[in-house]
Amino acid sequence: MRPITPCLWFNKNALEAVRFYVSVFKNSKIKRIVYYPKSDLPYHRGMEGKPLLIEFTLAGRPFSALNGGPEFKPTEALSLQIWCKTQKEADGYWNKLSKGGDKRAQVCGWLKDKYGYSWQIGPQDIGKWLSAKDPSRRARVFARITGRKLDFKKLEAAYKGR
Repeated sequence: MRPITPCLWFNKNALEAVRFYVSVFKNSKIKRIVYYPKSDLPYHRGMEGKPLLIEFTLAGRPFSALNGGPEFKPTEALSLQIWCKTQKEADGYWNKLSKGGDKRAQVCGWLKDKYGYSWQIGPQDIGKWLSAKDPSRRARVFARITGRKLDFKKLEAAYKGR
């Protein structure tokens, strides 16, 4: 069986978005572009020769992007998570992905990029911190998930009881 592949839906700018995402993440590349054939279907008129489906990898993981038209838009119900080792790494992703995105959607480590997709960026240890056996540790960490970007030092300090 092939790996499960997330497919991101776009109106007409899938190739532009994929090129952007591939530029943000190491070990990423466009693998194949499938173009629209000639069609008389109402949704496909005028799309002949334009990108239909782009197969690509982000950080070595398979994805696809579909120019499917305006019927479906990105929603926060699907988000992409980036768990980072350092604040510097997280800030780098944040700065690139948030540029041109919805500033109102930037809260508690979440952002929305210029294509409408939501990203959650935080420390790789957040799962460990939020599942600590000690409920007061969990509560302290949870209480520090505030602001726009997550502050790694404050979260770790909360976990350690400082």
